[in-house]
Amino acid sequence: MENFSLILAIVVITALAFDFTNGFHDTANAMATTISTGAMKPKVAVAMSAVLNLVGAFLSIEVANTISKGLVDESGIQPEVIFAALVGAILWNLVTWLVGLPSSSSHALMGGLIGATIASVGTGAVHGDVLVTKVLIPAVAAPLVAGIAAMFATRLTYKLGQHTSEKAAGKGYRAGQIASAGLVSLAHGTNDAQKTMGIITLALVAGGALAPDSDPPVWVIVSAGMAIALGTYLGGWRIIRTMGKGLTDLQPQQGFAAQTSAATVILASSHLGFSLSTTHSVSGAVMGAGLGRKGGVVRWSTATRMFVAWGLTLPAAALVAALAEWVTSHGTWGTAVVAVFLIASSAAIWVISRREVVDHTNVNDSEEPPGVVTTAIAAVTPPPTGAVAEELAATIPAPAAATAGAETPTGPSTPTPAV
Repeated sequence: MENFSLILAIVVITALAFDFTNGFHDTANAMATTISTGAMKPKVAVAMSAVLNLVGAFLSIEVANTISKGLVDESGIQPEVIFAALVGAILWNLVTWLVGLPSSSSHALMGGLIGATIASVGTGAVHGDVLVTKVLIPAVAAPLVAGIAAMFATRLTYKLGQHTSEKAAGKGYRAGQIASAGLVSLAHGTNDAQKTMGIITLALVAGGALAPDSDPPVWVIVSAGMAIALGTYLGGWRIIRTMGKGLTDLQPQQGFAAQTSAATVILASSHLGFSLSTTHSVSGAVMGAGLGRKGGVVRWSTATRMFVAWGLTLPAAALVAALAEWVTSHGTWGTAVVAVFLIASSAAIWVISRREVVDHTNVNDSEEPPGVVTTAIAAVTPPPTGAVAEELAATIPAPAAATAGAETPTGPSTPTPAV
């Protein structure tokens, strides 16, 4: 540890800051459905999620090893490169949090690392096979698998409970939601906290503080777990609103099915070392649960915006990280400029977010506007007929001219036109 330089200390602090944003950015993954269905109070839900995220950080290091040893060639990486990668990831997390879009913190980190590495030493330092097999393929497969599983699980839960009273079924599935939400939180800590462990370990190797191919030290595991737990407790209320109310309206049965399906996919991927996006898994499960209930709908306008954000995550974070790496490559003053830019941008985003505060008191107040399809259907719907039309006619006042003619005592009596 005698080689722990100033730049290395800056990288570690920035990595923990990213871990903190990962926590409040992805709290929605674990607790949005539980909060939206009323199974748990918002503050209690995020507190439980924070504790389980911390516990999950100690369960495995497979994902951390994928990042620190597999994605890029660690022998050609300098600490400044990792710092630039974290800048791109943090800014993308904050921007998507500001607009309330659930995007992948994992892919933001991957994109930042790839962009900064390419800008520093070229494309040869990026292991394309690992990128495809352990990042890109899981990114596409995870929401599909979780969505299909949640859809069938939702149909099964309604079928099994069709002879049970709605009140009893709702109570039972709310209890199940609490358990499944805890499982998702545990899985989130197991998968996402490890990403920061991996990036810190990579920085320590690059800075000479650790030998190549080392596992994350204990202090790295503890600090990463604490950072993501703290961020989780503060709650990313904007994204919780989108995930819980913006995609679909969930009942307790659907929430239980969605969370259980997502947790299963995430835990399996963590065991295999896949750097899976928790956001993709939970979002796919929520949409699958929405389609699984008879009469359920998915707000595709919100889903489309979310899909666009998913597609932009890797390239956007990579571009910002590449620019940051270009500036830091000019020396110490370049690193200082990037650090000041990161702090100033983060502060500006926070100030903008205070214009419309979203917290635990209004997180379930959905204001999602109608989509294009809904608006088009309303525009071409024919006017009502029968009794409804008569009621509407009775509420419409007669034309002013006709009313005046009828009230004139000396004038000719003219019939009032029928409405």
